[in-house]
Amino acid sequence: MLNPGDQAPDFTLQDQHGNPVTLSGLRGQTVVLYFYPKADTPGCTTQACSVRDHQLEYREADAVVYGISPDPVKAIAKFDDKYGLGFPLLADADHAVCEAYGVWVEKSMYGRKYMGAERSTFVIDPDGRIKHVFRQVKPAEHDELVLGALAGG
Repeated sequence: MLNPGDQAPDFTLQDQHGNPVTLSGLRGQTVVLYFYPKADTPGCTTQACSVRDHQLEYREADAVVYGISPDPVKAIAKFDDKYGLGFPLLADADHAVCEAYGVWVEKSMYGRKYMGAERSTFVIDPDGRIKHVFRQVKPAEHDELVLGALAGG
């Protein structure tokens, strides 16, 4: 379980355009990593479109936002195109990054148990340390919580 003050686990994942993104390469910036279960599902669409609509506020807070899901590159590219998201989505198809951040969890739907990504967000400071952790975030409340934390330091 990662907590504020911990070093954020480094990773390299492909974005929706197939370009590699390495967390340590983003040092010097505040990074918002939000993990979501599956592209183009109702809750994930609500959350992603809200992040898209709040990009100016994130920029004003000197933060960059990256969405991470266990979807393959092709699926996140389609999701980005469909909704004109315009911010980086990262493909964690083998869910190794989800596991490193402790968000690959057992879930249950209609009595069926399965493994999936928990909707959680990590705010990482410019030195690569976790500053805030938001677990089991409600899609409609995500940006208000994160932007509030960014404004409060």
